[in-house]
Amino acid sequence: MSNVPDNLRYTKEHEWVHIEGNVATVGITDYAQNALTDIVWVEFLSDVGDFIKENGSFASVESVKSVSEIYAPLAGELLELNQDLQDAPEMINENAYDAWIAKFQISTTGEIDSLLDAASYSTIIGD
Repeated sequence: MSNVPDNLRYTKEHEWVHIEGNVATVGITDYAQNALTDIVWVEFLSDVGDFIKENGSFASVESVKSVSEIYAPLAGELLELNQDLQDAPEMINENAYDAWIAKFQISTTGEIDSLLDAASYSTIIGD
């Protein structure tokens, strides 16, 4: 059974989103990190200051099983990348909700309504 905190929003692609004001912090869900198994590398495909379109790929996560693209759940300017993941990608396996990947300045708050709440995401993953 996966951990699905009620205070976050989610995507069908297994990203979690914490929204505070106009800033969205994004990572991958506990379900996703379990499916990937041991994460060995996080690659940033964009730079701070870049504008990322909704559903645009901005990072990838490599595990011993596969490589998965990470998509922006909301359009916005990339404010910060979690550089700690470069030296310790396993932080995502240890606690997926503490190991955020990027922070975005949200450009259109209307897109927030398209994100899933915890109950809807739990239904998708079968919890």
